[in-house]
Amino acid sequence: MSPSRITHYVDGADWSGATDRTSQVFNPATGEVTGALDLASADLVGEVVASAAKAWPEWADTSLARRSKVLFAFRELLDRNKKEVAALITAEHGKVLDDALGEVMRGLEVAEFACGIPHLLKGGYSENASTGVDVYSLRQPLGVVAVISPFNFPAMVPMWFIPIAIACGNAVVLKPSEKDPSAALAVARLWKEAGLPDGVMNVVNGDKEAVDALLTHPDIKSVSFVGSTPIAKYVYETGTAHGKRVQALGGAKNHMLVLPDADLDLAADAAVNAGFGSAGERCMAISALVAVEPVADDLVSRIVDRMGKLRTGDGTRGCDMGPLVTGPHRDKVTGYVAAGVEEGATLVVDGRDADFDGGDDGFFLAPTLFDQVTPEMSIYRDEIFGPVLSVVRVHSYEEGLRLINDNPYGNGTAIFTNDGGAARRFQHEVEVGMVGVNVPIPVPVSYFSFGGWKSSLFGDTHAHGIEGVHFFTRGKVVTSRWLDPSHGGLNLGFPQNT
Repeated sequence: MSPSRITHYVDGADWSGATDRTSQVFNPATGEVTGALDLASADLVGEVVASAAKAWPEWADTSLARRSKVLFAFRELLDRNKKEVAALITAEHGKVLDDALGEVMRGLEVAEFACGIPHLLKGGYSENASTGVDVYSLRQPLGVVAVISPFNFPAMVPMWFIPIAIACGNAVVLKPSEKDPSAALAVARLWKEAGLPDGVMNVVNGDKEAVDALLTHPDIKSVSFVGSTPIAKYVYETGTAHGKRVQALGGAKNHMLVLPDADLDLAADAAVNAGFGSAGERCMAISALVAVEPVADDLVSRIVDRMGKLRTGDGTRGCDMGPLVTGPHRDKVTGYVAAGVEEGATLVVDGRDADFDGGDDGFFLAPTLFDQVTPEMSIYRDEIFGPVLSVVRVHSYEEGLRLINDNPYGNGTAIFTNDGGAARRFQHEVEVGMVGVNVPIPVPVSYFSFGGWKSSLFGDTHAHGIEGVHFFTRGKVVTSRWLDPSHGGLNLGFPQNT
């Protein structure tokens, strides 16, 4: 079967033009090329932005009541089509179907939050701030905004931003990952079905040329980005240098601190789930387990026992863990496994030697466990973004906390303990943006905001929640004085919002 064409979504329809450049989209479980993706030139990005800019004013002037109706309709359509979107994620990313469905549902939560936009955009009002003078505040949309999303959550991460941006009255240009674009395109088409005017939601596929065009285009008012730290820093510096508001969420090296009083069965389950879910391709994955002695030997034994029950293979076959997203990425992760051995870590479980339930050419690596890892090793220092869990042994809570706080990343962390005082102290003292207490992947719900500290975030604003509403709007304060007017006219009908 020849690869199908995957193209852009502009002005409410699939793009029909010709392209000079394409890239391959794979099924990671088989290694088969399933799609040929059109890559946008800078000129095409300019055309897409112009289309969005043309559609934006009318949408910005649309009443909150009508915007909310579109949001509610979109929410229902996404819920109705969630399994189909999940299947697209599994086909191009590789994560198992249950995990893909969970991703869609977490994105759906942000759409539900955005349905409350009339309340979220309410301003403040002070009557008689001075004699006869009233002062009130309001928030208005930015214009055309860009979202640049990563491969690891092709539906959820765009949904962190797009429903709120649209609800606030903006037009959106999404640049999804070229590795797995189809889920984002499917979701974009649902917006049209929900009643969103053409041109308000657009998808442009591409590589660095498209990214740079969005970062420098004068009509793009803001950029939301999620990806590795070096690229996040580049996006932030380039976007802000061109006058844009930027929120750039970067990489992570998430630690899980296990105290001696913790429930070790709970901790072992959490380490396996958070370390190997989605093949470790999560910015909130636990990749460093910090065990406070004397529990390390016992904890490692329990983790090994659980790892022996996992099946790695095709995400459509009921396996526990799927492949990595591409062959080169799989090779990069296996390179870290080799480096860990060379640097002196103890390789307890080697995922390179496993049997895989999938195609012979699939991009597989089974869960891998290292013990006796030290901070100088590359498997500890670097964000591997694969199913590699490193156990670091420390002798006290203070030593473990210092290890976490000394790390340049500050995205997510967790503590496992039955001591409420220790947990409260940890959540206060740890220098990380998202903290779990006996929760291994502390991703905030939609009405809170997602984002880390230190080199895990460039910009001042986190994703979704009220911070997301503020990011996609500008505040304005009005001071007014009026003569007392008289009003007339009769209308006995019940007033309605339109």
